[in-house]
Amino acid sequence: MSLRRLLLAASLLAPFAAAAQPVEGLYLGAGAGLNFAPEASDHGVRLSTRDPGAAAVLSLGWGFGNGWRAEIEGNYRNNEIDRLSLNGTRIGGSGQYDKYGVMANLLFDFDLSSFGLSPRTYQPYLGIGGGYVWNDIRNARLRVGGSGYRIEDTDPQFAYQAILGSAFGLGNMVPGLSLTAEYRFLGTLDPKFNLTRTSGPAVPGVPGSIEPSNSNHSVLLGLRYAFNPPPAPAVAEAPAPVTAPAPARTYLVFFDWDRADLTERARQIIADAAAAARRVQTTRIEVAGHADRSGTPQYNQRLSQRRADAVANELVRQGIAREEIAVTAFGETKPLVPTADGVREPQNRRVEIILR
Repeated sequence: MSLRRLLLAASLLAPFAAAAQPVEGLYLGAGAGLNFAPEASDHGVRLSTRDPGAAAVLSLGWGFGNGWRAEIEGNYRNNEIDRLSLNGTRIGGSGQYDKYGVMANLLFDFDLSSFGLSPRTYQPYLGIGGGYVWNDIRNARLRVGGSGYRIEDTDPQFAYQAILGSAFGLGNMVPGLSLTAEYRFLGTLDPKFNLTRTSGPAVPGVPGSIEPSNSNHSVLLGLRYAFNPPPAPAVAEAPAPVTAPAPARTYLVFFDWDRADLTERARQIIADAAAAARRVQTTRIEVAGHADRSGTPQYNQRLSQRRADAVANELVRQGIAREEIAVTAFGETKPLVPTADGVREPQNRRVEIILR
C-alpha cells in the first residue's frame, strides 16, 4: 500500500465528520498482538521470517470533539529470521529482525447510532500515520561456499501506516475506558543492511549490502482511556402528570329591585357556598355584585357594592375568613341578560359567589 493511497483514503473520510461521536480531550492507548512480515529479497538474497512475531504500540492522543483524533505513537515489532537464501540456495536461518519507531497518526471515529449501535458501546475508526522506524537485524549468520557472513546492522527509514480498528466501550466498569481491536499495516522505505564477511575468502556474487522491502501486518488488542469522557446520556424522566384544575363553582344570589338585604333563600344559597368552600378546600372565593339598568350607572355601581358586601358578611358569619374573600362590584356593566337602559331585569340584580 503506497503513501499516496493512504492520503487518498484519509480524504474520503472528511464527508462523515459531522456524524461522528466526539472523543474530546486527552487519551492514552496501548495494544499488543501479532506481527506478520512477508518475505523480502534484494540482489538475489531472500529473507523470510518465522511468523507470527510480536507487536506492541503505545499512543498518547487528543480528541477534537468532532470525530477526529491525532496521536503520537511509539511502536515495536519483532520477527525471528527463519531463512536466508542466495539465488534459491539456503545460506542461513538465524537472527532477529526488530522494527521500532515513532509515528504521528490521524484517525477518525464513525458514529453508527443511526444503525442502532451506540458509540458508547461500539465505534469503528480508520486512521493513517507517518514517521520513522528503525530497522534492526541482529545476529543473522550466513555461510556461502565455506565463507562466513553476518548481518548486524540498523537503518532508520521513513514509515507509513494504515489503521482499521474498533472500540468497545467499558464505561460501565470504568468511565472513559474502551477495549480496542485493530489491524495495522506498517511499511517503510527499503532499509539498507550491510553484509560483513566473518571468515574465509570473499565469494563472488555475494553483495556487500541488501535493501529488502519492509512491510508488516499486525493484529492488536488493547485498551484506550479517555481522561475526559463525554457524560452519559441523560435518561429522560417521565413528565409529572398534569392535574387539571378543578372547575370553578358558581352560586347566584338574587335581590329584589333596589334592595341589598338578604332573603331567607339568599342566606340558604350562601350557606351552601360556605359549606362547599370548606369541603373542597377552595383557594379563593370571589364575590361579585351586579345591578340591572333601571337606575343611573353611578347609583347601580354603589348598589352592586352594597349587595356584594352583604353576601361577603354572611359568608364570614358562616365561618369563612374575611381574607379569603375577594369582593368586586360591576354595577350594570356585566348583565346576565342584556337589556335596554331603564329595564328592570330580576336576573341582573344578583351577586355571584365563585369558588376557585
